[in-house]
Amino acid sequence: MRKVVKFGGSSLASAEQFKKVGAIIQADKERKFVVPSAPGKRYSDDIKVTDMLYTCYDLAEAGKDFKEQLKAIQARYQEIIDGLSLTLSLDDEFKTIEKNFKNKAGTNYAASRGEYLNGIIMANYLGFEFVDAATVILFDENGEYDAEKTNELMRARLANVDAAVIPGFYGAYADGTVKTFSRGGSDITGSIVARAVKADVYENWTDVSGFLIADPRIIYKPQGIETITYKELRELSYMGATVLHEDAIFPVRREGIPINIRNTNAPEDNGTWIVESTCQKPKFVITGIAGKKGFCAVNIEKDMMNSEIGFGRKVLQALEDNGISFEHVPSGIDTMTVFVHQDEFMHKEQKVVSAIHRMADPDAIDIEADLALIAVVGRGMKSTRGTAGRIFSALAHANVNVKMIDQGSSELNIIIGVANADFETAIKAIYDIFVLSQL
Repeated sequence: MRKVVKFGGSSLASAEQFKKVGAIIQADKERKFVVPSAPGKRYSDDIKVTDMLYTCYDLAEAGKDFKEQLKAIQARYQEIIDGLSLTLSLDDEFKTIEKNFKNKAGTNYAASRGEYLNGIIMANYLGFEFVDAATVILFDENGEYDAEKTNELMRARLANVDAAVIPGFYGAYADGTVKTFSRGGSDITGSIVARAVKADVYENWTDVSGFLIADPRIIYKPQGIETITYKELRELSYMGATVLHEDAIFPVRREGIPINIRNTNAPEDNGTWIVESTCQKPKFVITGIAGKKGFCAVNIEKDMMNSEIGFGRKVLQALEDNGISFEHVPSGIDTMTVFVHQDEFMHKEQKVVSAIHRMADPDAIDIEADLALIAVVGRGMKSTRGTAGRIFSALAHANVNVKMIDQGSSELNIIIGVANADFETAIKAIYDIFVLSQL
């Protein structure tokens, strides 16, 4: 059995955290491949090493002196090395970084050094082989991750390696130029490694014991999620759940490899299992609730809209031509509503309105701002009658006006639109009726 283990920045912020991680890895001989993030915050007001690197490189790019900032970064790593009683020196690595910063190697290179250096320390501490991610994760000339070439390269490189540390967050173009994933991309690296080595489990260690049914900033001590499917996770991640990078599920999904979200500071907790499918019944009808504020609704009216071929395409074309993406498009016989991100839309609203008039010739257009979208997700909803009715009832009792409701044909999720001001109240009402009432 093989396990790939990824540790987040908070899990590797200090020597004490490194020791916890070391104990976790050594406690299970199946934990063969380790993906580390850059050191995170040691305390609430601390600065993440990745942010320190960005600041340092900005000075270098502007032609200003950055040596003090680079020394501060080296001191963070030296503190970890000393705390682990290692004889390792990173002096040569920092000389190379200083040289490359002076030569304007780019922000991708700068940001990647956090994981790169932490990987060197981790490999030294564990006695594992160090494999630079830039040599095994490929991006094409357009900056898109090349999944198949990477899988072939990574699989060949790790085929005869018993245990290795592969830094997260970055890879490289064919010419060796470093390219990073989006922020939080170490989750993706762990998933890529898991696929390449055909791991039995991908353990993602962070500072929480898995996913919670709702945001703990809104719900006091919400229940945890024991098992969630890839599809459910995609829905929740898209609507704001941030424990795992939403793109991290794709490599392992292809191989049917489960992901286990675990807590470095509470390794005895089972955490959350993310799986392709399961016969296990969820504890509650819903798996989770997530949402985002900051939407607006463009309401379009036209008599006999339903019989006009191409009307919807014309409306969406007006949005596309102005670089606006849409979230949901509920419609009626003579009405069509498009939900868009308010911050994207507000600066182009009159251009879009004019374009819709010109292309689709509606009778009227009305814009409603300051809306929120809430996703109620759960595989248990498919086999449970009256889920939407219970949501409406809960929101009515909480005096929340529903602006929109949209349910996909998979019956996996229901999207509700409410006013921004009602966002927290709505989530509490839905949580209460589906979770608290069942405890």
